[in-house]
Order: sequence, then C-alpha cells, then structure tokens
Amino acid sequence: MASSSIRIKKVCEWCGEVFYAQKTTTRYCSHRCNSRAYKEDARNKRIQRTETETEVLIRQQPIQAVKDKEFLSFAEVGILLGITRQAVYKMVTQGHLKASKISSRLSFIKRSDIENMLENKPYEKQQNKEAVPITEFYTTAEVKEKYNVVDSWIFVVAEKHNIPRTFNRGKTYWSKKHIDNYFSKKAANPEITEWYTVQEIQEKFNMTLAAIYVLASKNAIPKKKEGVMVSYSKKHFDIAKGIVQADEPQYYTVAEAMAKFNLTRDQLYHYAKYHNIPRVKVGKYVKISRPELDHLLGGPKIE
Repeated sequence: MASSSIRIKKVCEWCGEVFYAQKTTTRYCSHRCNSRAYKEDARNKRIQRTETETEVLIRQQPIQAVKDKEFLSFAEVGILLGITRQAVYKMVTQGHLKASKISSRLSFIKRSDIENMLENKPYEKQQNKEAVPITEFYTTAEVKEKYNVVDSWIFVVAEKHNIPRTFNRGKTYWSKKHIDNYFSKKAANPEITEWYTVQEIQEKFNMTLAAIYVLASKNAIPKKKEGVMVSYSKKHFDIAKGIVQADEPQYYTVAEAMAKFNLTRDQLYHYAKYHNIPRVKVGKYVKISRPELDHLLGGPKIE
C-alpha cells in the first residue's frame, strides 16, 4: 500500500522544531522526541501522586494528634470533625453538644459527648410536602385595584416569580396566596431602574432620616430593601421634591374617557374610529390615547 503524500506543517511539542507530518494527530517530529515526552509525562505523574499522598499525610497529622484524647478543646473538636471552631461553638450554644467551661478562656468537650451527639441525631431524609391545592384567586382587575399596579407589570412579575395562574372564560386568575405573599415582601416594581440610597438623599437634599421617611410615607414613594440597605425610587423622590414633573398618563381607559367627556361607549368608539385615535389592548381592556382624545374633545382655550 502506497504511503500518504499528505504533508502537514507542524511544530514538535518537545523540541520545538518545525517538521512535516502525514497525520493531523502527530505531535512529535521523531521517535526520540516522542519517547522523551512520554518519560517526562510519566515522571510528572509520579511526582504529582507523591505530592498528593504527602498532603494527605500532612492533613491527617492534626487528627492523629487528637484522635485518642478524651477531653478536647473547641479547636480540636473542629479538627476532629472537619469543621471550624465557630461551628463547634454554635453547636454548643444551641445545646446540641455539651461542653465544660473551666474558666473564661478554657473550655473542654468530652469525646463521649461528641459520640452521643452523633448517635442521637441520625440523618433523616426530608419528606416532600404534599402539594396543597390552590382554591382562592384574584382576577387581574382585583390585583390592579388592590395593589395599584398596571396589567403589564402583573404579567412581568408573575412570569419572573412563577406565580400560579389559571384561565376561565377568557379571564386570567392569579393565586391569591402567592400574590399576597409577593406584595407582603414589598418587592420593588421591576419597571423602576434608578434608585437613591438613603445616604445619597441626605447628601443631595440635606435631609435628616426622619424627614426622608416622612416624605416617602406621605407620597407613597416606592422603595426596595436589600439586606439592611433601603433605596427609594429616584423618579418618584424627585417628583415629590418638585425637581421634575410627574408624567401625564398616556392612555384613558374606556370608563375614564366616558366619564370625563360624558359620552356613551358607542359615541366614544365612533369618535376614536372616525378620527383614527390610537388605541391599545391590554389584556381584555381597551385604552385610548389621552393626548389625541384631549385635543379632539377638550374645550376651546385662548392662548
């Protein structure tokens, strides 16, 4: 069988010389380089194995020193159990492990007490809780009315936090328990992206903590809490301080437009269709452009 005529330019992984190979998998330029690389690899593996065994022996030395002792310090118990001294102290303070305090800086634990603790607390597999059926629900309109939020925000939060929902005759129903639990945690509106910390408010507006809390409470300024850090919505706080103007709502609901302009539903739809006023559908509700409806039906004014 004729040898391959393919010539692939490569660099030897051992000596670094350029050579031509007939296979893409060839790594060395000669049998000598291949042999030397193999021996080097075998030697490195032996060294690594020896170092690993030495590290194990080093780690076992403290255990060997305490394994036969009847009375142990907190640190020695930590070595024996493979945990920190703080973890041992926590077990003692919680009453899981007995300890004898000889002085303000000297305490001991009996080995037999460690064994008793382990024997009296066998591992038990956690049983899965039985699923509790959901029987109470909010409609979307009820969630909006109770928590003063918009349709789109409800759907975003429900998707993000896996709030159970169901559908019946074209309506969406949300688990009452999950909705209430979410809002009870005072979760922040995901549409708010800019926040002031309390320190930033104090520096910018020269306000005391009491003044900040009073203003936030009076104006229902959205806030979020991360650990001990409280932040307030930058936009809402600036509005409350009069730095920026509140945004005008962009759409009327049908009920709002009917009430403001004293129209029937048919009249309102006629005007919207005839004058091409933009409308949007949010869930099952139709909303109509506020600026264009105001321009069409608002009273005359002299400028």
